[in-house]
Amino acid sequence: MILTIFIFIVFLFSVILHEIAHASCAFSLGDPTAKLEGRITLNPLAHLDPFGSVLLPLLLFVLTRGQGPIIGYAKPVPINPLYFKDYKKDTIKVSLAGPLVNFLLGVTFALIFRFFGQFSKLSQFFFLISFYNFALSFFNLLPFPPLDGSHIFLNLLPERFKALKLFFLQYGLFLLIIFISFFSFVVFDLAQIAFQFFATF
Repeated sequence: MILTIFIFIVFLFSVILHEIAHASCAFSLGDPTAKLEGRITLNPLAHLDPFGSVLLPLLLFVLTRGQGPIIGYAKPVPINPLYFKDYKKDTIKVSLAGPLVNFLLGVTFALIFRFFGQFSKLSQFFFLISFYNFALSFFNLLPFPPLDGSHIFLNLLPERFKALKLFFLQYGLFLLIIFISFFSFVVFDLAQIAFQFFATF
């Protein structure tokens, strides 16, 4: 029960830091939209998405009987690309900011585990923080709307693939649900590999 509560806390604050990174990056690029809507804050209520932050984690918790990893996402940060000097590049930068923060947190706590935590009672907590941040980073880089990876993917996709862009925009959430239902293990396997790499290299 303690570990379950800790996992939900880790997930919650990792998602919050993820969204703050998006909002802060957009603000640094000249877009005040997210800041004006109160998204540069540690208040969870400003970031939580009913499905991605509550229903999805609870569903995974029930389906795995509390034994499997939990994943999800927060309410997308509002941006106004009209403030950006370079629409595509700046949109990609903002989209990458959240996953990058989670990845760096994953690396940080993997290194803490490596140098300080292997023989500590806190080792399992260091592992969980690292593992879930790696998982959030990789999960959010998937190319399915509304995840960050979709903004990167759709902006990098050449204009001649307009039909493919429309397909992802129309059916992205459906594709995401299919991925979560049948292939979510890929994200967790990658998170485990990343943790082992930084914790043992």
